[in-house]
Amino acid sequence: MSETGKSTSSSESTSSQVQSSAMLLDSYLKQLRLPIFLNNWRSFAEDAAGSNLSYERFLLALAQQEVTQREQNRRERRIKAARFPVMKELADFDFSAIPELNKAKVLQLAECGFIPRTESVIMLGSPGVGKSHIAISLGLQACRQGYKVRFYNAAALVNELIQAQDDHRLPKLLASTLKQQLIIVDELGFIPFSSTGAHLMFQFCSSLYERVAVIVTSNLNFSDWTQVFGDERLTVALLDRLTHRAHILEFTGDSFRFRERMKNQEKGHTEGKNDNNNS
Repeated sequence: MSETGKSTSSSESTSSQVQSSAMLLDSYLKQLRLPIFLNNWRSFAEDAAGSNLSYERFLLALAQQEVTQREQNRRERRIKAARFPVMKELADFDFSAIPELNKAKVLQLAECGFIPRTESVIMLGSPGVGKSHIAISLGLQACRQGYKVRFYNAAALVNELIQAQDDHRLPKLLASTLKQQLIIVDELGFIPFSSTGAHLMFQFCSSLYERVAVIVTSNLNFSDWTQVFGDERLTVALLDRLTHRAHILEFTGDSFRFRERMKNQEKGHTEGKNDNNNS
């Protein structure tokens, strides 16, 4: 065989071995469940060869990409599992509209130190002043920091508790709740609870006491919570647990929605006057 023939045969053999190795590597990466390695090793290998990177740097770059993507996937799963009704960011909250709200305290809570200490955060104020916005944004921050969060509307939670009791799965529901690290109960006070609902809500909150951090938003002052629970002794017992080692935020001011309506009306009135002046 000529030298040219031997060279061609050798090249074909080498190419075949490379392809076989690549297929085997793909198979192993699938078995090891390393999708980022699988999708990126070829392009990373080309870049490493072109940049003359060491094997260690090449492997480190792949590993970093895998870890980063996995953490992003976990973060997205935590946010989805929290069941927030909408996404609200702390950066979008207009603190200037609620000047008496302690902004420094809110920003401190956003660091989530209250969660491992299983403390409570209670937000009180009229409807539309941003309590739910802050509660959701704190929940999002918690998800991003690796905590398991679950959001509930208070009335919907009571209905879920009643249904669970009727279906003889209340202990299972309470046990699953204890696997969370932050529970958010929003809009407590808009709808009075039945006697059964009030006792179940008390049982729910009592099970979380000093075991899971809680955020509660309410349009009522503490003195008016009896209107919701219908039992003064039960309300006092609940508040005793919720307010122990609690951070209390008071929201005062006009509703954001009300201010937006007034702003739009004023804008429309001004535009109307301008049109009349121009006619």
